[in-house]
Amino acid sequence: MSEPTNSLPLSTDSPDLAPFFAKLDAARAASLELGSATTQQKNEALVEVAHTLRAHVPEIIEANQRDIDAGRASGLTDALLDRLALTAPRIEALAVAVLEIVGLPDPVGDVVRGSTLPNGVQIAQLRVPFGVVGAIYEARPNVTVDIAALALKSGNAAVLRGGSAALNSNQILVSLIQQAIAQHGIPAASVQSIDEFGRAGARALMQARGQVDVLIPRGSAALINTVVTESKVPVIETGAGVVHIVLDETAPVQWSVDIVHNAKTQRPSVCNTVETLLVLAAAADRVLPAVGAKLTKSGVTIHADERAIALLPDAVPATEEDWSTEYLSLDLSVRIVDTLDEAIDHIRRYSTKHTESIITNDLGNAEYFLNRVDSATVMVNTSTRFSDGGEFGFGAEVGISTQKLHARGPMGLQELTSTKWIVRGNGQSRA
Repeated sequence: MSEPTNSLPLSTDSPDLAPFFAKLDAARAASLELGSATTQQKNEALVEVAHTLRAHVPEIIEANQRDIDAGRASGLTDALLDRLALTAPRIEALAVAVLEIVGLPDPVGDVVRGSTLPNGVQIAQLRVPFGVVGAIYEARPNVTVDIAALALKSGNAAVLRGGSAALNSNQILVSLIQQAIAQHGIPAASVQSIDEFGRAGARALMQARGQVDVLIPRGSAALINTVVTESKVPVIETGAGVVHIVLDETAPVQWSVDIVHNAKTQRPSVCNTVETLLVLAAAADRVLPAVGAKLTKSGVTIHADERAIALLPDAVPATEEDWSTEYLSLDLSVRIVDTLDEAIDHIRRYSTKHTESIITNDLGNAEYFLNRVDSATVMVNTSTRFSDGGEFGFGAEVGISTQKLHARGPMGLQELTSTKWIVRGNGQSRA
């Protein structure tokens, strides 16, 4: 599967990056002001962002179309072109998400825990912003708005590397956000793009330890792996989505048909779409033909193992590579397994630990699956498409973390905060 031309690894050629570091300095200064902004001030700025997006839909679409045309000419895949596209409904959805973030509680200043020591010293652990949050992503202009809005509400400045594939889209979005927030006393430098510095800028962002507090990559497995392995800045790792659904021997046929179809076709280019279907042998004859028929009718190419292909006349033979492939397209790999443990073993071997779901009427199987599967989100009897910050009530998401430190799963406002300890005394000394 081809990737955008801006995919990492990065060139070692570096132009003069003095303006780049000036942007980081401006972001740090902005973060100090933003960190002490009131909730009302941040909310008013975000409301202005939503109104500004709605007021400039034609201009956003025009800029985005230039990116679409360039991407198509350069051979971007259909999945990446879909991620790149901004339509009027998608822009409205971004505005709605920003307003949903306005309605969420501000995490800054929340007391995580606290106590009074026997000597009268009072201690409290409070949520505080990270400071400067960097993000590296590709062909996803919606991420520009999502991360900017979440960063602003959580008191962080955002430095965004959205890549050459979405250069025009990101340029107008960042400009509109800056105009909107400045009207409410939030520094325009609270949201900045470094796309003009190209790959050298992305590499410099990864090396900017001390100037950037945390870095979040979103995109292909190659991009994420490069950022994780080469960055000197602390990274919250988001993951590619080799996502599984299991149908056990009690799976209702209609649930199986509807859920698998939704998880594969509702928007196949995103990371929470299902990529592999595992069917217990005891259910295969009963459920698989119906599931396959609806998928095939919707244009899905099924890559089936030897046992499954006998029940799926339109399928093509699966290869070993299929089990570890994040298609991000209308393709699905299907395998028949003998036991639930075999299905879980398959998931452990091939999963990227993003999202897995089981369709079952057996409570024991459901709980066994929930307890034994080690992924960021584990589901029972629902579409994997619900593994999403917006669906979880976060308004939007920074990404879906597949690591275990600090944050795991869809990341919202709280995941963009750290903590600090506040200690108050009245003259105590330690004995």
